[in-house]
Amino acid sequence: MAEAFIVAALRSACGRRNGRLAGWHPVDLAAEIIDALVERCAIDPAAVDDVILGCVGQAGEQAANVARNAVLASRLPESVPGTSVDRQCGSSQQALHFAAQAVMSGAMDCVIAGGVESMSRVPMGLPMELPRQAGLGHYVSPRLAARYPGVEFSQFAGAEMLAAKYRLTKDQLDAYALESHRRAAAATRAGAFAAEILPLAVRRADGSSEPEPHAIDEGIRFDATPEGFAGVRLLREGGTVTAANASQIADGASGVLVVNERGLRRLGLAPLARIHSMNVFGHDPVVMLEAPIPATAAALHKAGLALDDVDCFEVNEAFASVALAWLQATGADPARLNVNGGAIALGHPLGASGTKLMATLVHTLRRRGGRFGLQAMCEGGGMANVTIVERL
Repeated sequence: MAEAFIVAALRSACGRRNGRLAGWHPVDLAAEIIDALVERCAIDPAAVDDVILGCVGQAGEQAANVARNAVLASRLPESVPGTSVDRQCGSSQQALHFAAQAVMSGAMDCVIAGGVESMSRVPMGLPMELPRQAGLGHYVSPRLAARYPGVEFSQFAGAEMLAAKYRLTKDQLDAYALESHRRAAAATRAGAFAAEILPLAVRRADGSSEPEPHAIDEGIRFDATPEGFAGVRLLREGGTVTAANASQIADGASGVLVVNERGLRRLGLAPLARIHSMNVFGHDPVVMLEAPIPATAAALHKAGLALDDVDCFEVNEAFASVALAWLQATGADPARLNVNGGAIALGHPLGASGTKLMATLVHTLRRRGGRFGLQAMCEGGGMANVTIVERL
């Protein structure tokens, strides 16, 4: 079987909800990433065999196959198809897996995988709540409810369950969140994100703009203090989770260009990294957020690697409890985890986060001279995707 290589990896800097990217239609935002990937690789746009985009809120401006619409809004020819994927927060990571599988099989040679989410324009939960409010039903079926009676399928509830299971205190969660902001601020000041961020014009929801492009993740608190985190209101009385130790609602897009050996030769490209291993794992849908822990163990076993073989880990910071529970259970070196900060500081634009993290992982490995990187993402429904890449 052929191998899959990442030859380009880009993301937007995240925008806060109703912030500097809120005026961008998500279709156009994704199209900017598509065009930039093709331009960076200097390939004929017609050489792209398919575009696979992750998106969670597939309603409104993100409905009707956002991937195909992004192709039509881009400089790609109409002959390039597109399809949209929803594996919740792992949607664009799954898009990458599908792209890799396509080129490894030989069915295609060159695929763009990515994701987009405008959480300003398509609010979180809208595809579920709007139909229910209109009397059009809910996704929890009678059989699903019978199997999980009285269960609240909620990531917020899952984050509290995870904190309780691993005996994590609010002070620990806040300390982790503070470190995420400090790492993100340091990485930004050092220019660590320069190779992966595509600067974009500022477009606010009210139509206003700014002369400088949007090239710095808008949610980073450069002046974060322990006192500031400690004072944020709990989301649930008696709980541990606050808005400060959870991922930030954000707008953004990201993407990678994936080819096989034939694509490398035909298009004259040099690889950034090789897809070493891909894994997807189902787990408890009630706790929901614990799946990256067994998924990581399964992925390492499948890849024939030990934890210490991995130079950098990107584990999505949906909540601080996810990352801290993962560290506790795996015994991984905290210094190798989310070395540039994570979603708590940088933002979590849902369907875009998978290839966003991959862009960061690939460029971090190159910058630090590491060999193997592992990316894991917790997902609604109690699932996790894990991808292991090797820098080339």
